[in-house]
Amino acid sequence: MKTIGYIIQKEFKQIFRNKGMLPIIFIMPLIQLIILSNAATFEIKNIKFSYIDHNHSSMSRELIDKFRTSSYFNIIAEYPSEKTANLAMQKGTVDVILEIPNHFDRDLVKEKKTALAVTLNAIDGAAAGVENVYITQIIQQFNKQLKTKLIIASGNKTKPKIIEAIPLFWYNKTLNYKTYMVPGILVLLVTMVTLFLSGMNIVREKEMGTLEQINVTPIKKYQFIVGKLFPFWVLGLVLLTVGLTIAKALFNVPILGSILLMYAYTSIYILVILGIGLFISNFTDTQQQAMFIAWFFMVIFILMSGLFTPIESMPEWAQMLTEFNPIKYFVEVMRMVMLKGAGFTDILPQFIKTLLYAVVMNGLAVYSYKKVN
Repeated sequence: MKTIGYIIQKEFKQIFRNKGMLPIIFIMPLIQLIILSNAATFEIKNIKFSYIDHNHSSMSRELIDKFRTSSYFNIIAEYPSEKTANLAMQKGTVDVILEIPNHFDRDLVKEKKTALAVTLNAIDGAAAGVENVYITQIIQQFNKQLKTKLIIASGNKTKPKIIEAIPLFWYNKTLNYKTYMVPGILVLLVTMVTLFLSGMNIVREKEMGTLEQINVTPIKKYQFIVGKLFPFWVLGLVLLTVGLTIAKALFNVPILGSILLMYAYTSIYILVILGIGLFISNFTDTQQQAMFIAWFFMVIFILMSGLFTPIESMPEWAQMLTEFNPIKYFVEVMRMVMLKGAGFTDILPQFIKTLLYAVVMNGLAVYSYKKVN
């Protein structure tokens, strides 16, 4: 144990001696957490909205006012024709064109129905889908209010009975997207810092030539590996602590579950990442090589973790591959514990899989590490 203690002491000194590394470890992740949590959102606001009003009636103006008062739409202009509106969309001036036909009010009163033409810029298909939902909701609201007015105007003084669904939002009552994203981005930062630092640390010893000197000492293989990786395990938990503090203080993300449970799971998860970092370092000779390989796997893990896109939306073969993605389990656990108040039995499947992953990856890493004695 004394030998391991000396190696750990040496590693901590080496980490804090490198003045250029300290901002990367502590300051950059915090800045990324603050920036990404505000930037990474599927909520769309300030949609550039335009319209063509062929009717110019009180009903058409009322419909336009619905969009004007919405916080999602920013009315850019009214165009006289479809041609000029389409040219504006082609230039990128507008995102949505609403065309109100002639006899809009007459058809509503006499025929009880009419049609609206809505054109959306669908280069970004996901954004266009969200915009379409917003537009549909506003038109449905307008339609419901108009139906009530027409029935009362026809002489029926009793207000029509309308079935209305009242949603009850659990776990995120205000529908704040930061509540959903902050736990996932925190996972991302803990993973990136521990993977890159652990992967490059041993490779750095190779580049400096000190690894060969260590290999001929009486230090056992397990002592060297534990002493090398333990500081980054501690740094990962420190990053989690700081990240949870920012999530609560700055973004007011609820922490409903046990904090000890989060730390217990994170302790196992970091062992997985450290094992991957050590495994990469065993097969690379330079820090640049280690960085490229680590980044290659990180991109795949992040995109297939369910952090930004639902796993259920992926093809079946991709969903099967996500079962081997450790980030997926960490994201699920953080969101379940923080937002749902999940207990140990709720995260037991993820806990067992992560534990097995840690045993396998560290076993492979230790086995592939070459030492003289």
